[in-house]
Amino acid sequence: MSQFGMQLHSKSSTKSAGNGKRKLKFRDKRRSEIGSYFSATKMSENDAFREHRMRGGSYKMVLKQAGFVNLLTKEGYKKVKIKGVLESRNNRNFARQNIITKGTVINTELGRAQVTNRPGREGGVNAILLGA
Repeated sequence: MSQFGMQLHSKSSTKSAGNGKRKLKFRDKRRSEIGSYFSATKMSENDAFREHRMRGGSYKMVLKQAGFVNLLTKEGYKKVKIKGVLESRNNRNFARQNIITKGTVINTELGRAQVTNRPGREGGVNAILLGA
């Protein structure tokens, strides 16, 4: 499954440089330039975090399991329980596996909501209420 692997994107070596020549690789990608694995935040009863070491020795909290969402309503933000994942614009299998990403439509206690942040990078789930 390549979508769950490390981010090793680079420019194509088969395309020309614009003047008919082939592109030559200047250098390989360095360790600090390689992305991390897809965190795949899943729905569960409670929130579960994991520390991820960043460049320079600092840490950020990666959300592995999400049980609650910070839901924006007309009255303001409310912390609401997540009931289920309805649909995902990234991959239809994510909805079947209960994986929460940005843009995912989830079912909450107050109704349908759309996730507005990236929970695998920020350590929480923020969403807005749909149809309100």
